[in-house]
Amino acid sequence: MGSSIRFRDENKTALDFQSDVIVVCPKCSEKAFAKVNDTEKKVRLFCDNCGYNKEISTIVSLYGVTGNWQWAAHVYFQAELWLKIPFKDDEIFAYNYDHLGYLERYITANLREHKDRTHFTLLEKLPKFYHEAKNRKILLKLIRKLKNK
Repeated sequence: MGSSIRFRDENKTALDFQSDVIVVCPKCSEKAFAKVNDTEKKVRLFCDNCGYNKEISTIVSLYGVTGNWQWAAHVYFQAELWLKIPFKDDEIFAYNYDHLGYLERYITANLREHKDRTHFTLLEKLPKFYHEAKNRKILLKLIRKLKNK
């Protein structure tokens, strides 16, 4: 009998991963980084490959309401996520390698423990295909591709 791989839900939400996001550089299409600095209320997108560097305020006017909106870092620049790959009629995506690792640990596990669910956790919001054992092998293969991208 095979050994059980256990995953204990840490009740993380998307907010736990969205301040440091790996994106496609808008200038050279290589891997770049968008990072929110909550203290300064700014977000920066920079690319080590071509030197692209842009910083803007996180204080945004939306439908007449001005505020410090808490969006994933890439949203401020309308930048494409680097860590995404198609899966059937959907896609797998992660904001960064920590997020990807969290998903990988969850998908790998055949014993998943959930405690104190809030209906707002990242895992509770995932599409059904992430939870299905029949998809485990292909999802892990796609995650490996993303890790090596």
